[in-house]
Amino acid sequence: MARLNINGKSFELDVDPRTPLLWAIREQAGLTGTKYGCGIAQCGACTVHVDGAPVRSCVMPVSAAEGKKITTIEGLAVNGVLTKVQKAWIDNDVPQCGYCQSGMIMAVTALLTNKPRPTDADIDAAITNICRCGTFNQVREAIHAAAKA
Repeated sequence: MARLNINGKSFELDVDPRTPLLWAIREQAGLTGTKYGCGIAQCGACTVHVDGAPVRSCVMPVSAAEGKKITTIEGLAVNGVLTKVQKAWIDNDVPQCGYCQSGMIMAVTALLTNKPRPTDADIDAAITNICRCGTFNQVREAIHAAAKA
């Protein structure tokens, strides 16, 4: 039995400790906003925060997440109020298919927490998520807009 704190709620999940955190979040906790993309930590669609740091949940075992604070895309908005990053995503028409966007938003949220006014070089270094639709220009615009908000 794994005990996880996801979005401020306690979950007791019957999973093997080696199970990737992604599958515990999606299949056991029922939070499907975090997406499966590649399974090898390359694309970033599965990005969540673990103790505030962006983590590729497809390769992190559940055992490594126990006792830590996990935040998924569902945990960002508070009482239905979107974060400045989520608002910037909408205002800058970032999503096309939208599949990678929850992971992108999680990575950008962590970046802006650590660097409230990132340069393009900071963005390039921190945001390694892949968008198959190629919305990278809109992503950069949204990051700068959120930084100004």
